[in-house]
Amino acid sequence: QECGDGTNFVLVFAGALLENAEELIHMGLSVTEIIEGYELAAKKAAEILPDLVVDKVSDPRSREEVTRPIRTSVMSKQYGNEDFLSKLIVDACISILPEKANFNVDNIRVSKILGQGIYGSSVVQGMVFKRQVEGDFSKAEDCKVAVYSCPMDMMQTETKGTVLLKSAKELLEFTSGEEKQVEDHVKAIADTGCKAIVTGGKVGELYLHYCNKYKLLVVRLMSKFDLRRLCRATGATPLPRLTPPTPDEAGHCDQIRVDEIGETTVVVFRQEKVESAISTIVIRGATDNIMDDVERAVDDGVNTFKALTKDG
Repeated sequence: QECGDGTNFVLVFAGALLENAEELIHMGLSVTEIIEGYELAAKKAAEILPDLVVDKVSDPRSREEVTRPIRTSVMSKQYGNEDFLSKLIVDACISILPEKANFNVDNIRVSKILGQGIYGSSVVQGMVFKRQVEGDFSKAEDCKVAVYSCPMDMMQTETKGTVLLKSAKELLEFTSGEEKQVEDHVKAIADTGCKAIVTGGKVGELYLHYCNKYKLLVVRLMSKFDLRRLCRATGATPLPRLTPPTPDEAGHCDQIRVDEIGETTVVVFRQEKVESAISTIVIRGATDNIMDDVERAVDDGVNTFKALTKDG
C-alpha cells in the first residue's frame, strides 16, 4: 500500500544489500563470491515471488480492478489525492486502449494549465493545445481536417528575377495573378469538404485572408511531434505540400473549438466517439511545482497501466 511503482523500494533495498556486503568483504570473501551468493538469492526470490501475489487484474478494461494498482502507484507521489487522480488516469487509459495492439504510453498527453486546484483537472478525448487559432473562425464541428507539415505562405524562389512593367494596367494585374493562385489553392482545399487546416509552419496573410473568406479554421502547431500526434488522433496524413487532401488523407474531428481554461486560451480537438486514439489529461494547479508533481504521478500511473496490460 505504501510503495507505488517500487522505485524508492528498489533503491533502499539495493542500498541495504550493499551495506551488508561490506561486512562480507571484511570477513574476507571475494567480490565474485558475494555476487554469486546474490545471484543464487535472486533465483530463489524469483521462485518464491509467484506465491506472494495478492491481487490479480484479469481484465484491463475493468475500471474497478485497474484502479487498485494504479491508486497504489499514485499514492507514493500524491498522497491524499490518489482517489481522484487514479480515476482520471484510468478513464484516460481505458478510453484509448486498443482492441488488439499494444497500449502506447505516448497516446496519453498531459497539458498543464495554471489556476484552480488539482480537483479541477479533467480528461479530454482528443488533444488540447495551449495556443490561439490563426483566423477568424474558432469553432468547427464534425469536420474534415487537412494537416500540412509545410508553412502556408508564398514561397520565395532562390533565384532573383527582374520584372519589367510597361503600363499601369500591367502593374494592377501583377499581384492579381499571385492572389488568384492563392485563392485557387485555398478554394481547392475548401472544396474537398475540409473545414479545418492544421499547419506546421507560419501562415501568410494572404492565405489567412482567403481561409477566412472560405470559413476555414486554421491552427498552427510549432512542434512536429504534436503534428504527428494530431494526425494519429484525427486519422489524417501530414501533407508536405499545399495540395487538396484526398478522402484518405483528410482526418476527421468531431469538434474543434477555442476554449478558455483559467486565463489560458486553448484549442481543443475533441473526439466524441469512445475509441479515440489519444486522450489528454488537463492538469490544474495553483503553482507550476504542484502541477509538475501531479504530472509525475500521472506518468507513474500510466506506466503502471501499461505494465498491467502486459501482465495482470
